[in-house]
Amino acid sequence: MISAPTPEAQRTIVTERLIRAPRELVFAAWTDREHIGRWFGPDGFSLTIYEMDVRPGGTWRFDMHGPDGTDYKNHNVYVEVAAPERLVYDHLTTPVFRNTVTFVDEGGHTRLTMRAVLADDEAYRMAVDVFHAAEGGRQTLGRLAAFVEPAETR
Repeated sequence: MISAPTPEAQRTIVTERLIRAPRELVFAAWTDREHIGRWFGPDGFSLTIYEMDVRPGGTWRFDMHGPDGTDYKNHNVYVEVAAPERLVYDHLTTPVFRNTVTFVDEGGHTRLTMRAVLADDEAYRMAVDVFHAAEGGRQTLGRLAAFVEPAETR
């Protein structure tokens, strides 16, 4: 007997935050190699970026360095780039997922939503149980906010 795949909604991690900065600035922080290297990842992590070609079919490869010294290789391929509204990329290293990042203007601030759809149940369990992706996403957006928001709004 073949079992039906788990519905997409049950393999999805959504992280959202209102960032008190203009959408164009937030989008630039996410797509500029020099900027993203200064804030991307959970608290205590840093990046070494090897390649970042932000266009459909372009590659974003980096190592994420954990505070305990563990390195995590990441290989992404951009599927859609619609500045300054939307980025879609496939994360091809384990756990495999498609990440859709939307940037919505809300009166000069930006409602940023990350929607990661994991490839299968195993990838979802790994993201949640091993990598604690929900908390990592919240911390990542917190670091982005600290990077782009004026100090007086934090």
